[in-house]
Amino acid sequence: MTYRVGIDIGGAFTDLVAYSDDTGELVWVKVETTPQDLSLGILNSIRQSKIDFSKVSMIMHGQTLVINSIVTKEGAKVGLLTTSGHRDILYLQRANRRDIYNFRYVKPTPFVPRYLTFEVRERIAGDGSVMVPLNSEDVKKATLELLKENVESICVSFLNSYIDPTHEIKAGNVIREILKSENRNDVHLTLSHEISREWGEYERTNTAVLNAFVKPKWIKYLNKLDSEIKQLGFNGVFYLMLSNGGVSLLNFIKEYPIYTIESGPVAGVIGGIAIAEIIHERNIIVLDGGSTTTKASLVEDLVPKVSSEYYVGRSRYEAGYPLKVPVIEIAEIGNGGTSVAWIDEIGRLRVGPKAMGSYPGPACYGRGGDKPTVTDAYVVNRLINPNFLLGGTLRINRELAINAIKPIAERFNVSVEEAAEGIIKLANENAANVIRLISVQKGYDPREFTLIVHGGSGPMFAPFIAEELEINKIVIPPIPPGVFSAWGMLLTDVRHDFIATNVLLLNESELEKINSMYEELDKKIERVFRQEGFEEGLIIYHSADMRYKGQEHTVKVPIKTGRIQSEDINEIVEKFHEYHERAYNFRLPNNPIEIVNFHSTGIIKVSKPILKKEVVKGSPEEAVKEIREIFLNGKYEKVPVYDKFKLPTDKKVFGMSIIEDPTSTILILGTQEFYKDEYGNIIIKRR
Repeated sequence: MTYRVGIDIGGAFTDLVAYSDDTGELVWVKVETTPQDLSLGILNSIRQSKIDFSKVSMIMHGQTLVINSIVTKEGAKVGLLTTSGHRDILYLQRANRRDIYNFRYVKPTPFVPRYLTFEVRERIAGDGSVMVPLNSEDVKKATLELLKENVESICVSFLNSYIDPTHEIKAGNVIREILKSENRNDVHLTLSHEISREWGEYERTNTAVLNAFVKPKWIKYLNKLDSEIKQLGFNGVFYLMLSNGGVSLLNFIKEYPIYTIESGPVAGVIGGIAIAEIIHERNIIVLDGGSTTTKASLVEDLVPKVSSEYYVGRSRYEAGYPLKVPVIEIAEIGNGGTSVAWIDEIGRLRVGPKAMGSYPGPACYGRGGDKPTVTDAYVVNRLINPNFLLGGTLRINRELAINAIKPIAERFNVSVEEAAEGIIKLANENAANVIRLISVQKGYDPREFTLIVHGGSGPMFAPFIAEELEINKIVIPPIPPGVFSAWGMLLTDVRHDFIATNVLLLNESELEKINSMYEELDKKIERVFRQEGFEEGLIIYHSADMRYKGQEHTVKVPIKTGRIQSEDINEIVEKFHEYHERAYNFRLPNNPIEIVNFHSTGIIKVSKPILKKEVVKGSPEEAVKEIREIFLNGKYEKVPVYDKFKLPTDKKVFGMSIIEDPTSTILILGTQEFYKDEYGNIIIKRR
């Protein structure tokens, strides 16, 4: 018997899902994340799974190490080499602000201090011509100075290297020779053009710097993890989840950890698309309510939206750190089961973004946590089992939850149950706002989409969100929602995205250059897949970031694969008008149109786990575990609690209910109805 294994590290829990290709057996394990050493949590999950890893053919792994290293600023000491005259690029950043009247707006602190930034005499013009040849002596001098400062990682980002990377390549060769001669193999190197070939000097430089910042810690983590799982007998293929919705081999992604910045959450989107395809839904919103964050992604016509504009730590008052890497568009906020409820400076009750994580965790865990959390509120009002979590493996204490929430109740002169309901409602509103960000604010009507929900707290948020946004259909997948992202990894194809900037007018005179750009990117994709051992089965897709001439912002438009002919131009133009009008609510039919970024995507399909149909007979009453008195809408009410696995197929249940499975609790409101379909999905609809 052989297995494929998906491993996902979250803020509070580490999840493992294994699928047997021979029998279709699904094994899942959920253990606590070990922040001090993430590999320990993985090894704990492997031990608990009791799977013989000599029989595992492949591992798909998503993690939070990269994003957490950046957020907590726990990474390497980085030195930067840049073009002469551009030493302050990380400090100057962008002059424009998203909110010019926001006086609390602050620029982010650069990851490379000025004294570790060195200028190199070189200059390539915007058209690719050489204005100033590379001065190799400047490179040598800067590298030796950085080694004296004991940097752990060196980054090179020259002006306009996205057009012609020749100078960066030469500088990289010089640096490698010095590192070799100085016996400094412990110092890592990042060249900006190897990660991004898009314009935007600050964004491209920051992307390369952040890659350099996390690279030493990342390589150490991967080497340790790879060694430990090999000691368990694993000799299969080790894949890393990428932020673009694909996976890549271990050796390739060791050099480019920044490609994995959102590797865990995107797996949930891939899993949501698979569920939608099975139940014949084309337009979906995937909501992941986790222990520390809530994430959402809008998928139209079963195609996830991939963008190369991503920001780490962006908020109302902070610009965040820009990244130029392909990422499935996901909105995320600090709002989850372990999010802390607190009183702000003007006396308002708030929830998140701070969270208690897995340790000490919510007060009800009994590990010393004394801050009120969303989970504590659920426990107080008995919306989740007031005695156990995770199918009985995690014992909880309701009295401790009551004590944690009591100060908030006293502050507002209400009962503890009312205070807990206030916390729950705020968490629900936070989750609804995430969906507004990816739908309403981008011109989509959420009522036209099906909401596919997973995560430990997602099924608790979902019914309230559906009522608030008038979403008619909710789907809770048959895979335990708390380990759904790990399952989604098993559905992920091997994928690489390459994007390059070259501003060209969309007309017949530029057609040869346009086709040449795509041919160059396609060859690069083919080369990378050959290096990874894939000789056949490659599928390539094209798209382009386009704009009206004179505009700054672009919209991404799908383009036919293969050579573009003159008769194809009108179709591309019309499609651009359509996408632009949806994004900005207007079109300019007589304006010239430019392609700014050329985007080529290569995919190798992998075989995927199959969801089997299973008809459960009986009546809903036979699935009732207990009648529980819960506090909701300002009063106590008795509701039936159902065992998810015992619910009969296609039997509708009306009215307020609770459904339990080992990793999550599903709440159904009095205005809703639900049933379990033939695949085991829980379908909730508004009445």
